[in-house]
Amino acid sequence: MTTKAGTLWLCATPIGNLEDMTFRAVRVLQEADLIAAEDTRNSIRLLNHFDIHTPMTSYHEYNKYEKGRSLVKKLSEGQNIALITDAGMPGISDPGEELVRMCHEAGITVTAVPGPCACVTALALSGQDSARFCFEGFLPVDKKERRNRLEELSGETKTVILYEAPHRLKKTLWELLEQCGERRLSVCRELTKRYETIWETTLSEACRCYEEQEPKGEYVLVLAGKPLEEVERERQQKYTDLSLEDHVRSYEAQGMDRKSAMKQTAKDRGITKREVYQALIAKE
Repeated sequence: MTTKAGTLWLCATPIGNLEDMTFRAVRVLQEADLIAAEDTRNSIRLLNHFDIHTPMTSYHEYNKYEKGRSLVKKLSEGQNIALITDAGMPGISDPGEELVRMCHEAGITVTAVPGPCACVTALALSGQDSARFCFEGFLPVDKKERRNRLEELSGETKTVILYEAPHRLKKTLWELLEQCGERRLSVCRELTKRYETIWETTLSEACRCYEEQEPKGEYVLVLAGKPLEEVERERQQKYTDLSLEDHVRSYEAQGMDRKSAMKQTAKDRGITKREVYQALIAKE
């Protein structure tokens, strides 16, 4: 007789205030065969608070492949496993994404018990544009990767959400200012906790502030995207010294036909294809 595979439950846990724990999350954690936790020492306090006695095992960044395979085996044998992170939703800027991927590849059902998430909470509290945003999590530690990511963010027009630890906050703020220039910034600290603060400021003001006072607590930075008018101005400036004829020829040299090259040139410059055509005719 074939054993029915179990289910992996992604259970969101409070990002600070324990009252944000949902009734459903408590029930799922109580009924699961096993809880996989990012840090068992941290999670045991949560489980004790809600009188949850389910066995627990560690699943974190440094064992996610080996332990992931072990958990998938248990799931395939019929066990139901609840995955929790230290705070918030598992799989978001978290090693849980690897376990989810493994389960999908093994044909194991994955479902979620939604709840608190720091990035969405900070965005809602920031007052910044929330129609379009990108979540960056923690910036890379590797210098080259970090520099490349910052360069990418400097041109991002959507609202950007980043996580940062207190001991790295000052460095990150100065790097953002250097790479992105002045921007509106919402500094969200200790979300849902007793000393929660939401500070509407700018990158330069934040840099100055934290040179004078030491950062404390966990931070979510909500950074305004690059203004569209600035993007348009830079786009126009890029072609100031390039004639329309040379612009079209540059695309033809890449293999485009004349019609396509004219269309792309018009798009680059924010003008009509007819204007490009008339300018080329005048040159002939």
